[in-house]
Parts: sequence; structure tokens; C-alpha cells
Amino acid sequence: MEAAYLVETLRVSGKSRPNAVAGAVAALLRTQGRVELQAIGPAAVNQAVKALAIARGYLVGDGLDLTVQPAFVKLDMAEEERTAVNLIVVALHLQPPAG
Repeated sequence: MEAAYLVETLRVSGKSRPNAVAGAVAALLRTQGRVELQAIGPAAVNQAVKALAIARGYLVGDGLDLTVQPAFVKLDMAEEERTAVNLIVVALHLQPPAG
């Protein structure tokens, strides 16, 4: 049986600061190797995608990159079902250049 592990979930809103989210994403990828972002609505998805682009720049110095698997998920919020975009982000180890 595979060991279950918890993945940190960051909720991104349309007012989230992409640089702050990017810093959190980069830190979690360095320590845990994966993180999940949840965003509801186009403004929130926009901020999440910008944060991922910024996070890639933060990780390159550590020999890391990231890959993202997007999915839709249904959330129950205040007795109302909402659809969120769920971005599963996984760290990738970059190969050193052949020299």
C-alpha cells in the first residue's frame, strides 16, 4: 500500500499578489516537491498563472523547474457548489548542461 501524504493547498483570489504566491509556491516546491493551487473565477486563475510563471524564475537557481496539471474541482462553499480550477504543481529537477 502506498503511503498517503498531504499536499499543501494555496487558495488564490483575484486580489492575491502574484509575487507573494510565487514565493510560497517556490518554497513549498523546494521543501515538499509539490503544491496545489485553487482559484475560483477568471481573475483568480489569472493571478495563479502569473504566480507560476514568476515561481519558475525563483526556482531556476536551485536547479528546479515545475510542471502543472490543471483540473476542475467542485467545492461546497456556504451551501453553494462552486467550480474551482485546481492546479497541481510538481517540482522537476533540471539536468545539468552536458559539458
